[in-house]
Amino acid sequence: MYTASLSELKKELKQLPEEDLLAVCLRLARYKKDNKELLHYLLLESANEPFYIEQVKDDITEAFSTINPSSLYLAKKTIRKALRLATKQIRFSGNKQTEVEILLFFCQKMTELNIGWRDSKVLVNMLLNQVKKIDKALGSLHEDLQYDYQEHLERIRMVCS
Repeated sequence: MYTASLSELKKELKQLPEEDLLAVCLRLARYKKDNKELLHYLLLESANEPFYIEQVKDDITEAFSTINPSSLYLAKKTIRKALRLATKQIRFSGNKQTEVEILLFFCQKMTELNIGWRDSKVLVNMLLNQVKKIDKALGSLHEDLQYDYQEHLERIRMVCS
């Protein structure tokens, strides 16, 4: 089946009456949970980005509080779950500053864990990959913000080495 390009979809959406456009959005929201979450972000959360960031940080903190420290395997699964949550919320926002703040918070939470994460190559690589993502996102921010976030990033790098 042929899938239309974004420009074709945009043209078609512009031609729709307001009632039909609303029906399409609602049907899209019913189809998949991610669509509904994205629509929720766009309509209700995007106007107050700092509050949204705090909510995501609370969700990450909650995910980290459920980590089972007795087994590194179970801890890895929970950490991956928290990272998936963070990545999805970052994707919804599309804002580089939000991305940096959420990833820095995730890395900080991970370095504070007392599960021996340094012994796990998978967890160390996961943390290093997030540091790379932060570096990449920092490049597109204003110089003053870069400086502020760079200090936090250096502290995380010190813990990694």
